[in-house]
Amino acid sequence: MDSERLYALIERISNLVAASERKAAGEFGLLGLHLRVLLYLSRSNRYSDTTVAVTDYLGATKGTVSQTLRLLEGKDLIRRQADEVDRRKQHYSLTSKGQRILRACLPPAPFRDLQPHASWSGLGPMLESFLRSLQRNQGSRTFGTCSTCFHFQRLKGEGEFRCGLTLEALSPEDSSKICREHRRPDAD
Repeated sequence: MDSERLYALIERISNLVAASERKAAGEFGLLGLHLRVLLYLSRSNRYSDTTVAVTDYLGATKGTVSQTLRLLEGKDLIRRQADEVDRRKQHYSLTSKGQRILRACLPPAPFRDLQPHASWSGLGPMLESFLRSLQRNQGSRTFGTCSTCFHFQRLKGEGEFRCGLTLEALSPEDSSKICREHRRPDAD
């Protein structure tokens, strides 16, 4: 398949996903961007739940992200907490209300109802490979899960992990979330 056809397909799928997100978000007085921020924060670890990380992940401006975070906090969908070491740094997490809205909206109804069939079995690995290629070509961060990172270390105890970059202990929950500092083990 040539690159123009591939781009056209991905662009069309992206538009359908965005339209479904806008519709679901609208039922709660939100925008599609608001859902994407909630989704990101629900998946991010303590190194990645900051304004800078949200900005990097979404490819949005810091002003747009800051304004969105204030709005979501004002609607009691997220909470803000100062970093214990650097009080200027803020961490964000979903409130129970934010979690409920996110579960109600994503994935949008049209995608929940899709019935996968046998020919889709290779789609996930192909999309992951395509995403890795795009990230490499653009020099963008991978935002993978801690447990798949070059820096991830399993310690001798059951369920004991550490980040080799920060040398901080990681909980099993931390190790299953996405991290801004992620680096693929097979990265150059």
